[in-house]
Amino acid sequence: MVNPPPGAIAVIFLSGRTAADAEGYGAAAEAMERAASVRDGYLGIDSARDADGIGITVSWWRDEAAALAWRDDPDHARIRDRGRALWYDWYRVVVATVDRAYGWTRPT
Repeated sequence: MVNPPPGAIAVIFLSGRTAADAEGYGAAAEAMERAASVRDGYLGIDSARDADGIGITVSWWRDEAAALAWRDDPDHARIRDRGRALWYDWYRVVVATVDRAYGWTRPT
């Protein structure tokens, strides 16, 4: 996501992965990204995971209603339950509102 607008919602998902079912996890993550990307209010996603399985994913939403609609999506809920059962040792979710955003890119 490049510089979300003021008022956008950041859903910050911090997690620790198990070693179980890496292939299934990858497929589910791709499916969830595709599903989120076509929802009204979706602005983008940023994600990283280290070698120890600690990850952070930020999904960006136009407003609180769009973020809540994604949280309540039945397919998302099904995958969330699968994650609790198999793919995660822990996770935390932080929801924040963007006041301002800016960035810098090295000139070529």
